[in-house]
Amino acid sequence: MKSGEIRKRYLDFFEKRGHKVIPSSSLVPENDPTTLFTGSGMQPMVGYLLGEKHPYGTRLTNSQRCFRSVDIEEVGDNRHTTMFEMLGNWSLGDYFKDEQLDWIFTFLTDELGIDPERLYVTVFSGDKKNNLPRDTKSVDIWKTLFRKKGIEATDVEMGSEESASVCGMQEGRIFYYDSEKNWWSRAGKPEKMPAGEPGGPDSEIFFEFTDVEHDESFGKHCHPNCDCGRFLEIGNSVFMEYRKREDSSFEKLPQQNVDFGGGLERLVMVSENTSDIILTNHDSILEFLEKNSSFSYEDNDKKTSFRIIADHMKAAVFLIADGVKPSNTDQGYFVRRLIRRSVRHADTLGIKESVLSKISSPVALMYKDSYPDIENKIVDIEKTIKTEEVRFRETLNKGLKEFEKGNVDPFVLFTTYGFPFELTKELADEKGIEVSEEMFKEKLKEHQEMSRSGSEVKFKGGLGDTSDMSVKYHTATHLLNAALKQILGTGIYQKGSNITSERMRFDFSYPKKLTDEQKKEVEHLVNEKILADLLVSVEEMDLQEAYNVGATGVFGESYPDRVKVYTISDKSGEVFSREICGGPHVSMLSELGTFRIKKEESVASGVRRIKAVLN
Repeated sequence: MKSGEIRKRYLDFFEKRGHKVIPSSSLVPENDPTTLFTGSGMQPMVGYLLGEKHPYGTRLTNSQRCFRSVDIEEVGDNRHTTMFEMLGNWSLGDYFKDEQLDWIFTFLTDELGIDPERLYVTVFSGDKKNNLPRDTKSVDIWKTLFRKKGIEATDVEMGSEESASVCGMQEGRIFYYDSEKNWWSRAGKPEKMPAGEPGGPDSEIFFEFTDVEHDESFGKHCHPNCDCGRFLEIGNSVFMEYRKREDSSFEKLPQQNVDFGGGLERLVMVSENTSDIILTNHDSILEFLEKNSSFSYEDNDKKTSFRIIADHMKAAVFLIADGVKPSNTDQGYFVRRLIRRSVRHADTLGIKESVLSKISSPVALMYKDSYPDIENKIVDIEKTIKTEEVRFRETLNKGLKEFEKGNVDPFVLFTTYGFPFELTKELADEKGIEVSEEMFKEKLKEHQEMSRSGSEVKFKGGLGDTSDMSVKYHTATHLLNAALKQILGTGIYQKGSNITSERMRFDFSYPKKLTDEQKKEVEHLVNEKILADLLVSVEEMDLQEAYNVGATGVFGESYPDRVKVYTISDKSGEVFSREICGGPHVSMLSELGTFRIKKEESVASGVRRIKAVLN
């Protein structure tokens, strides 16, 4: 089965079990200062997992597009990608472990026809330090499910990855791992979670590729979490039932939640019994690369380059379609990195012309039914990639000239000109010059740690929808949006926002710089409404009804058929702002304080940004 069929079967399966199908959110998260990208299906669901009511009810399912920048350097092997789809189903205080594990096992074995003999599962072994119990319940359920398929599944204690590689699988099928592996939160294990963050134990499902031999360079013995390629994780049921307190202890959430995520591309791998993820849904990209180079994907020494270009260009197309342009900061930095890394590997395939932008069309064709926005924006996507590709090829030439001058520091060439170490070493070997890979890695690690520290400071503040100040700033974005429309004209559209507990950032469409007088007018109007202590009300309604009553939304955002509409109005009922939004918001504007614009600037052609604070 290809991805389209598996996606449909999965959504149909859970729809028949009372789930509402919801649309995929953007790859760029809205009002979440903790991360640059949507990296999991649960990310847009955090507010609902914490107890907020979802317009579609308590049983939900979808296929969420995701991007994980942390995997960029891993791409090139047989199973890592940066951009993928995550099949998900959620129970918001409805069903729990019994139904979830039964349904997902049934879907995999009966609906997709996967041999249960090749499935292995992991569970949470508990965490005494944080007073988090061992998940014996899931083990009992798994034993019953395997027994129904004629398999007696024994459980084995593994602990950490390191101890698992020493003790081996011991003919087990259910494996207890510690919180490094079988505890899920966006921040990782329990100790890393900020106050207010939800999390819980999980149970992962692995598929065994019986034709893959264990590589002892990954540890003496193989086990489900081994990185040798023999086992592939295909699904993870998270039992989201805890929240971290301010004192670092854990409390039970008001409701027990289920959050399942299964990699669509990985399920295609299993369905087709291929251990190469690039062969699952990149056929047309590989064909394009083979046509424009003198190599075949079957040339093993070139496979890494084929894989990197196929993954990176697909991810770049999706990110640009979601409004991200190449730049040196924030999300744009990663789009730039994806394109430039692809250009370098195109060179190794003998592709010297700037043709990578043409990959946009095969990607659009592959996803025309699920993500028609790509095809609708194809001209802008191709132009954006072409501009970046041409510019980087010029940079590459400059780097080569520096090398010819004798500047052969691999770290400088990498950070300034984008030269990978392998390219520098190859050129140095030709000239009989020694370069130290160890020194390069040390400098690079130091550079990455500094960058990571800067990123953590930049995006501090925790969950934007759980702190009081984040909620206040969220409400203030609605006031600002309405004020801009009133002062600058109704052609203003929100293009995005970013909120922390310390400030708000608001992007909107406008062709020129705001005058000082315009900024004062906007500021005055917002504060006027705050002083008037307008009321904030919320109502659920059909999407078309929301548009009929004048509600606005984020430009380019896809909304479900049923939405929440927040209205800010005076006591007579005169509306100042009415927007489609998931919330949360304050109930009275007097809680906000004084609104002040700190900065107004351009971020892209025809897009302005306002940074503001509440005092």
